[in-house]
Amino acid sequence: MNKLLIGLLLTLGITGIANAAGDATAGKAKTAVCAACHSADGNSAIANFPKIAGQNATYLVKQMKEIKEGTRPVVEMTGLLDHLSDQDMEDIAAYFSGKAIQGGKAAKDQLELGQQIYRAGLAKKGVPACSACHAADGKGMASAGFPAVGGQHAAYAEKQLKDFRVGSRNNDPQAMMRDIAAKLSDVEIKAVSSYVQGLY
Repeated sequence: MNKLLIGLLLTLGITGIANAAGDATAGKAKTAVCAACHSADGNSAIANFPKIAGQNATYLVKQMKEIKEGTRPVVEMTGLLDHLSDQDMEDIAAYFSGKAIQGGKAAKDQLELGQQIYRAGLAKKGVPACSACHAADGKGMASAGFPAVGGQHAAYAEKQLKDFRVGSRNNDPQAMMRDIAAKLSDVEIKAVSSYVQGLY
């Protein structure tokens, strides 16, 4: 009985250490390299680098681990995560998730179609509303691992949707985003990407 109890406590202790919550204060000190592209507060000034301010920590950690492991190839980040431990990634994610995103504006000529796709989907094409997973306010659903998209650079969002469509990005659970993006035209991708840029 004592061996079982000790084994259980050790297992719980190890699991607790391995999955320790991130420390935002510690994370701030680890973000110097990140800031070069994503800015110190996670609001990147260059549209091809994503804004990571306000992104849920679970999603950020997942992306960092997959980039480090090579299952999500991101050329610009090659080697940058190699020296980071799981705890380092948790800390960095905690830091950026606590920052406020600075959104942009949706293009007026993209607003109507973008809003329709985001809020209602495209029933005739079998495209569900983006808000079903990313929330009406674009803040995502952290408990389900769905990322925040509100305020993201339109150019970045557009590229990710096109990458999902052709399969060059394939780290979406159950190929959900690949299935959706495959049904969207370039015009529709541009419109919804512009819409989320103004949603924050």
